[in-house]
Amino acid sequence: MAAQKRIHREYAEIEASPIPGIAVHSIDEDMFKWNIELTGPKDSVYAGGTFKLLLTLPTNYPFKPPVLAFQTKIYHPNVSNDDKGSMCLGILRSDQWKPSCKIMSVLEMARGLLVEPNPDDAVETTIAEQFKSDKAQFEKNAKSWVKQYAK
Repeated sequence: MAAQKRIHREYAEIEASPIPGIAVHSIDEDMFKWNIELTGPKDSVYAGGTFKLLLTLPTNYPFKPPVLAFQTKIYHPNVSNDDKGSMCLGILRSDQWKPSCKIMSVLEMARGLLVEPNPDDAVETTIAEQFKSDKAQFEKNAKSWVKQYAK
């Protein structure tokens, strides 16, 4: 019950002060699953794209971190290219998560990763290597995926 109360409060905060480039919609009344729509930041290779993500909150939130997964395919070193779309975001790791962390911060950090990928903490090592060694090709591939999947 405490989790639900906290989730409702955070949802209301996000509705009252929307995060630029991020739209949030709860899927059902229990509020433990949210559809997130993330607009590719202007100053990134993902500009012009709209990405759908799923935020799943555990029943013991905020003591356990939420899970954030891309449902739109994205060419990114920190997002898995499988059907799970798992995102490697430090704050979401069990050992780094703190109950004081908020969903708003998670979403802002996720959008920040679109501006500045972290190849040293990658789930897709080939993309990370390309990001480090051939940034022009990485950018070309990322933009191509935006056109193909995020329009």
